[in-house]
Parts: sequence; structure tokens; C-alpha cells
Amino acid sequence: MQRWTPDLKTRDWQDTPEAAAVCAALVSGGLVAVPTETVYGLAADATSGVACAKIFEAKGRPQFNPLISHVASLEAATDHGIFNAQALALAEAFWPGPLTLVVPKSRTSPISDLATAGLETVALRVPSGPVMRYLSDRIGRPLAAPSANRSGRISPTSAQDVIADLGPSLSFVIDTGPCEVGIESTIVGLGDGTPRLLRPGGISRQAIEKVLGEPLQGASSDMRADAPAAPGMLSSHYAPDAKVILNASRVHPEEGLLSFGPDSLPGASEALAEVNLSPSGDLTEAAATLFQAMRTLDASGAGTIRVQLIPNFGLGEAINDRLRRAAAPRD
Repeated sequence: MQRWTPDLKTRDWQDTPEAAAVCAALVSGGLVAVPTETVYGLAADATSGVACAKIFEAKGRPQFNPLISHVASLEAATDHGIFNAQALALAEAFWPGPLTLVVPKSRTSPISDLATAGLETVALRVPSGPVMRYLSDRIGRPLAAPSANRSGRISPTSAQDVIADLGPSLSFVIDTGPCEVGIESTIVGLGDGTPRLLRPGGISRQAIEKVLGEPLQGASSDMRADAPAAPGMLSSHYAPDAKVILNASRVHPEEGLLSFGPDSLPGASEALAEVNLSPSGDLTEAAATLFQAMRTLDASGAGTIRVQLIPNFGLGEAINDRLRRAAAPRD
């Protein structure tokens, strides 16, 4: 594995030998950890079934769980998906950015059936993080890129997180520092003509509904647990080794505490470790620090992590979604 730290403040990083080597690795079917504004992604050529298979193998990810394909622009996305008026409105409002759209797959798209898990839809995103867009544009192919961690575990927001989980599987890790948003993209499904919130994420439900002019529906009743329409829909996900208990009223000695806001829980002074997502109660700050906070508490050796109540509006909906899945029973 090679580590590359480009200076994104200049354009020179796009014309370096390291950039050319990363592109060559992707074209030859290699895996590259790529930063986005949300989390670090495990990127591979989305048109290659062999390359996509390496993603599933490295992550230990079920092959019925589809992958998001990242492209450089809305124009590039329309080569792979069929965009109705609602999809176009959302893309124009939020791309580049932390929004994934699940739309009917174009018959001419070369995206691998393994990337779409054999579904007739495709999950597409134009990230605001420049590295993923640049790589996709330069090699002329979409990049399948789930979060760069073992399946079901805490998502990575730094290069070091990625190396700890997947280092031996990588051709390159591209290190641009901590991710700005820190929580995965919001996923909106439009495959059946009804806008559905499939996964809360970096853009709030309220912002999306304002563009659509109508409420987002939930996942339809025929979306089975063993055939999710989008990533991040499995009941147990984003999980640390420790047991996670939500909406705690107090914390006990030798437990970890994930707190939020200026007022901590009773017993906090005796906790084995405490991390406050945002002492000021800022949900944007809390989203950006969530996964690193969970990793820190897990590394403390606490067998149980208690989580203080977090408001369930704006980005709080996405934070609580990740925490519920982290606390879900595991197979």
C-alpha cells in the first residue's frame, strides 16, 4: 500500500506522478481509499465486476448490498441513470454534495451488475470532495465506493482509520485529512417514481423536501432486508465492539459515554471515557465528529457505550439513524 498526501490548495496535485499512479491502479482493477466530504470511500472501477468483487471481499460485505457509483458531474450521471424531473431538481440543487440518488439504471450503462446488486436501479453521487470527481473524470469511468471499513463497522473519517481496517487490501490511500461532513450521504430513492428517504445523511430531510415541494416517503414495504435498495439499510451497521445503549439517563462506572450538549449525564465523572459530540449542541459539529468519537470510546476498552439523547431533526435524524444501527442486535 502506498500513501499519497496531495495538496488540494493547488492544481498541481492533479498533474503529479502520484495522481497518474492512482489512476493506473484503478484502471487495472486495484482498490484505492479516496477521501470525500462525507467519509473515506473504498474506490474501484464500477464497470469492472472483478474490481467490484474486490470491494466486497476486502470489506466482508454481503453481495446483495449495492454500491454507490461516484461520477464527476450530473452530465456523467445521466450516462448511467434515468433522471426524471424530481431527480434532476435534486441533482441541480445538491450536487456536488452529500446526496445519493437511486434512479432507474440506463440500459447502456456499463456499471457492473455486481455494483448494483442485480437491481434495475443504480445509486449515483457527485461528491463535493474533489479527489473522487477528478479520478472518475480522468479515467472516464464511475467509481464504486462504499465506506472504506470492514462491513458493518464504524465508518472512517481519516486515512488512519482506513489503514487500520483495510490497509493490506489497498493499492493506495489518499490522505487529505479529516472529512468535513463526517457522516455518509443522504440517499433518496426515485426508482418507483415516488421520492423515498432510504438513508438519512449529510443533507437534511427538510432541505430535500423544500426542493421537492412534497414530503419524502419511507422505504416501500416490499424492500426486503436481504435485498436492500441502497447502502446503509441493513439493521445492524456502523457498529463498535462495545454494546451501545441509546437515550441513556445516566452512565455507570467503567462505561463509555457519548454525550451531546452542555449538560452531561449523572455519573459522567465516573465513566471510563467520555466524548462530547458537540458541547454547544451543534448538530453539524456532532455529525462531523460522530464516527471518530465512537472509535475513541471503543478504543477505551469500555464494554458498554451509553449515548445521551440527541434531537431528531435536521442532521440529528442521520446521527440517530447511525446510532440505532450501531445499537441493533448483531448476528
